[in-house]
Amino acid sequence: MQASETDNIMYEESFIKNTRGMKLFTCKWLPANQEPKALIFICHGYAMECSITMNSTARRLVKAGFGVYGMDYEGHGKSDGLGAYVPNFDHLVDDVSTHYTSICEREENKGKRRFLLGESMGGAVLLLLHRKKPEFWDGAVLVAPMCKIAEEMKPSPLVISILSKLSGVIPTWKIIPGQDIIETAFKQPEIRKQVRENPYCYKGRPRLKTAYELLRVSTDLEKRLNEVSLPFLVLHGEDDKVTDKAVSRELYETASSSDKTFKLYPGMWHGLLYGETPENIEIIFADIIGWLDKRASDGHGGFESELKRENDAFQLKE
Repeated sequence: MQASETDNIMYEESFIKNTRGMKLFTCKWLPANQEPKALIFICHGYAMECSITMNSTARRLVKAGFGVYGMDYEGHGKSDGLGAYVPNFDHLVDDVSTHYTSICEREENKGKRRFLLGESMGGAVLLLLHRKKPEFWDGAVLVAPMCKIAEEMKPSPLVISILSKLSGVIPTWKIIPGQDIIETAFKQPEIRKQVRENPYCYKGRPRLKTAYELLRVSTDLEKRLNEVSLPFLVLHGEDDKVTDKAVSRELYETASSSDKTFKLYPGMWHGLLYGETPENIEIIFADIIGWLDKRASDGHGGFESELKRENDAFQLKE
């Protein structure tokens, strides 16, 4: 376990083991001199990781008074597994659910609001965490969520059909044709350079089984958007060529949530949290923190939240 403190932010990293015996990297950023007003759990994107790529996001949220937790999925970042290989998306979601739920259930975190923040593929992880435990999370921020892969990024239907059959035979092969995601996702050239130089980010072509799983999960999510019931904010860049902004709008329109907000940003790309111009990033975080602050305060849905906490405690005893 490693810990450090800078700018009144306590940062700590450690490893946990999942049920398949794999070592997974976890980290947390906490305010050094105060109790966090609420907890935020990061779900990072495909081929990305938490400790470096999501560091600026986490620090902004801690400076706004939140406690932030992250983890690298199997095959990502500093965790065990073949680079960007996701043999079963459901196992990945189970790992995240088990770890983040255990943090919420610690004595010092009981009674604190808990929010999920998912970027791109992490948005799909987030929605599946919510599907597993519909009443558990107090809200979600979805940044360019992968509820559908944009048509520009998809191979043709014929190629998809061939690759789907091959994924059972040669699952780890990197033969998926497609665009350079880094070039397409991040507007700022210096950010593209940083991502390319980050040894914990995967830069190769998608592996067959991973691509199949991403397609399977996004297709399933798109069909079941009406089941989303938690409070959420969904943000999308109007010029996003990686995930489909139309499906973010559809999520907003069809979700059964009574508290939902959709923001579309003209001229912005896929990487809203750290890939845009500094001025645009300020706009994004003003919206995210403003939304979270309203829902982290005790006055917002306090009675329902309290009932939920009591129900959590009851279920734990059983």
